[in-house]
This record gives sequence, structure tokens and C-alpha cells, in this order.
Amino acid sequence: MNKVKPKKNLGQHFLTDLNIAQRIADTVDACPTIPILEVGPGMGVLTQYLMQKSRELKVVEIDSESVTYLNEHFSVMKENIIGEDFLRMDLSKVFDGRQFVLTGNYPYDISSQIFFKMLDYKDVIPCCTGMIQREMAQRIASEPGRKAYGIISVLIQAWYNVEYLFTVDENVFNPPPKVKSAVIRMTRNQVTDLGCNEKLFKRLVKTVFNQRRKMLRVSFRQMFHKDQINKEFISQEIMTKRPEQLSVDQFVDLTNQVEKEYQKAGIPY
Repeated sequence: MNKVKPKKNLGQHFLTDLNIAQRIADTVDACPTIPILEVGPGMGVLTQYLMQKSRELKVVEIDSESVTYLNEHFSVMKENIIGEDFLRMDLSKVFDGRQFVLTGNYPYDISSQIFFKMLDYKDVIPCCTGMIQREMAQRIASEPGRKAYGIISVLIQAWYNVEYLFTVDENVFNPPPKVKSAVIRMTRNQVTDLGCNEKLFKRLVKTVFNQRRKMLRVSFRQMFHKDQINKEFISQEIMTKRPEQLSVDQFVDLTNQVEKEYQKAGIPY
């Protein structure tokens, strides 16, 4: 069949530079012994180089036209071409519960959803690499104190070490996106237990960053009723900071403090 026409509704921008495709494929070498799952292979520009890694490879593609193209041009992979929506998949079953590397030239409009799903399956995804919008890559890799530091920075860095590898210009795609892209790699850190209630941690991080320009003592009022706030708790020096100034460890500590305040006040969480 003819080449697949990029579909705007799927956010498709097909990479045309083979050198960059090779460089992205090589990012999976950080975890050299485990299988690979590629998200959104399109016409297989990255797939062809991942196949050279001589290890188990599966690809998942939501676009039926691309699936047909892949089956024709990568017939040796026919059993490993999955025509499904990645966001709806049970990733623990892809390789029968075994760990794998997640990679791809990710659709920009759902990249954050892809990485939140990665976090849900962090025990089977020790390494995630690939290309995303540069702004998103900067946010994920950002350190505290920077404008780009936010919810996704904290939630990912709690479990992964993040490397911003290189920037990719617009002119190597069909069609060219309106923004620059970047390739990143996230590798699981040594944390197996966050040291706090994970559900409350996520809620706290999202709450304070939704008012990122305000001091913590203001945004924390969203987590308590007026008569439930402990003045000693809300008067700590850290409460004069803004959320982008806090490290992951400080968010963990604050989560534990909030949990204690909830327990004292009998607040369900």
C-alpha cells in the first residue's frame, strides 16, 4: 500500500530523518536485556532500528491504516503488531508480567497521559525513552526553582531519574509541527516506597501547583476547612514558599504532615 497520510486528529507527525530515528532507538540501550514496547510506530521509521536490537519487540498503534501498512512492510513482526489504544491497555499483560522498555515518537497531545500511565505501571517499566514536545520534556526534566517545574516534574521525578538528551527541529517531520521536539530518557530510581500516602501525595502536589503563584499557606487552605487548620502547621517557614521551590522530598514530608493533621482532625482522605 501507499504511504500513510498523517492524521491531524491523532496528532501524527511522522519523523523523516533516519539519523534521528537511529539516535532515538539507541536510547533503549540503557536497559539492554529487556523487551521493548513502541507506542505509535506510524510507518515504522523508528521500528526498523529497534528491530536491530535483537530482542523482543512489540508495537502498539491506534491508527488502523498504519497497522495495515506495518503488517505489509514489517511482516516478520505480524504477531507483535498490536492494533489498540495504548491508554486503554493492561500493560502488565503485554510481556506476561515481565519488565520492558517503553519508547516511541509520542503523539504530543496525549504525551502527559502516556507518562501518567507509565507511573501506574512503574514496576514493569524500569526505563522509558522517546520523543515529545520540547516544552513537555523541559517540564519533566526541570529542577525545583525553575518556571517549567510543575506537577508532572514532581510526580515523575519521585520515581524516575530524568535525562533531557537532545533537541529536534521542526523540519524533520511530515507535517512539520509548530514547536520543537526533544528526546528524553527516564530510568527508575532506587525508590520502592515513597515514604508517604501516594494518593494524598498526588492530591497535594496537584492542589498546590493549581495555585502555583501563591504561597503554600494560601493553597493549603484548599485541603482543609477553615476551622480545621492547625495554626502551628500553617505557620511553618516552608509555608511562605511557592510550590516550584520545593523538592520531591519536601513534598513527601508535607504529605506526611498533612496526613497527621487529617488524622488529628478526623478528616477522611
